[in-house]
Amino acid sequence: MNGYVVRAVRGDEWQKVRDLRIDALRDPAASVAFLETVEQAEARPDAVWRDRAAGVSHGRAARQFVAEAADGTWAGSVTVLVEEGGTTDFFERSVERAQGHVVGVFVRSGQRGIGLGEALFGAALGWAWSLREPALERVRLFVHEENARAEAFYRRCGFRASGVVVPVPGDASVKEREYVFPRPAGGPGA
Repeated sequence: MNGYVVRAVRGDEWQKVRDLRIDALRDPAASVAFLETVEQAEARPDAVWRDRAAGVSHGRAARQFVAEAADGTWAGSVTVLVEEGGTTDFFERSVERAQGHVVGVFVRSGQRGIGLGEALFGAALGWAWSLREPALERVRLFVHEENARAEAFYRRCGFRASGVVVPVPGDASVKEREYVFPRPAGGPGA
């Protein structure tokens, strides 16, 4: 972890947000890690990336965290979306309680295994637990049934399988498993 700072994305960093996402989608594990292709991401106009960076830089709806090297390059990222109770999620299922939803988890292959993923998750969960009115009751994520490496990492970070399994949008023969991290007892906002 030496030489890296984990911090929230700033609204004017849309080009870095775009470039890291495209690099993530080029990763050999992208087909079981993301629901978007590199071609889809590259086709998005700059305005989409500007809006995305602005949307994850402030407010309650979402926050993106990056691991930044001393030279300013980004080694990894994680985003938390807030799903409010009474809404519908990405899988068109009813959201019963205010919760976080982790997406876009990526650490560059050359920087894996040095603690960046854990540091990114620490920042993301810390932000999620800091939210109030209403406080988030849990943070969840979905992992492709064939992504054993990611499942092992999420378990090491404290996430547990909930038993919920959903079909991957666009291919009902493939499943995603939900993992959850309940709000710590006595933690912020408890």
